[in-house]
Amino acid sequence: MSRQELDQAVELAASEGWNPGLHDADCFYEADPAGFFVAMADGEPVGSVSAVAYDDKFGFAGFFIVKKEWRENGIGHLLAGAALEHLGSRNTGIDAVVDMQEKYESIGFELAYSSARFRGIARDTAADHGSLVPLSELDFEALAGFDNRFFPAKRDRFLRCWIDMADSLGLASVRDGKIVGYGVLRKCGTGHKFGPLFAESVATAQTLFDALAASVKGGKIFLDVPLPNSDAVELSVASGMSVVFETGRMYNGGTPDLPIDKIFGITSFELG
Repeated sequence: MSRQELDQAVELAASEGWNPGLHDADCFYEADPAGFFVAMADGEPVGSVSAVAYDDKFGFAGFFIVKKEWRENGIGHLLAGAALEHLGSRNTGIDAVVDMQEKYESIGFELAYSSARFRGIARDTAADHGSLVPLSELDFEALAGFDNRFFPAKRDRFLRCWIDMADSLGLASVRDGKIVGYGVLRKCGTGHKFGPLFAESVATAQTLFDALAASVKGGKIFLDVPLPNSDAVELSVASGMSVVFETGRMYNGGTPDLPIDKIFGITSFELG
């Protein structure tokens, strides 16, 4: 895909109810400009897939969509082939909808854990969030180093764009000069979506969640939670949120060793 064609893929995702962020495409493309593929028929896009190579060992595939009227024509098979060819021998992650997981298992993916998208209405807890720091005020290398603890590969190109995205707010919790948590809330077609929300403790995650949610008080908010993190589930439920759909994180080269108990919000279902 060209950068302009990626906008069309985002529109496809929106039509499927995935509710992408308004400015996601800029940062997604920055992560790997060669990692986005489109299926064309009669000059029109009918399907898409992303296959972002973060480094020479890890990649993530998403945006796997075929328009309903073009399904059962082998287009999905061709798109999947293009994605896997681009990623080669890299361990590849995906977030698969429940009814597709068996099909992905047949081509070598294994389920690592289930995730759920929670939806709710943002509240203002009136708490003091003065200890939090805007991400723009942090040393980027320190932030990237913290982020890398929760993701299978360094993603500096993506992250530089993500924390500077229009219509978003990013905050970090810093203790004794060290980052102990950070989160981003961005505007989507409907409401605002968290991602990521990483924290060393439940208390830090709650503080970040409350501060970010307060910035859009009264609006719809969404948080994508890895279900093995029971604290993240409890935080979501206690905040008045409920599950709207589930996915499964799958890998074809083994599950990376990540601190799931400190991942309170996944960055995105499209890029991991």
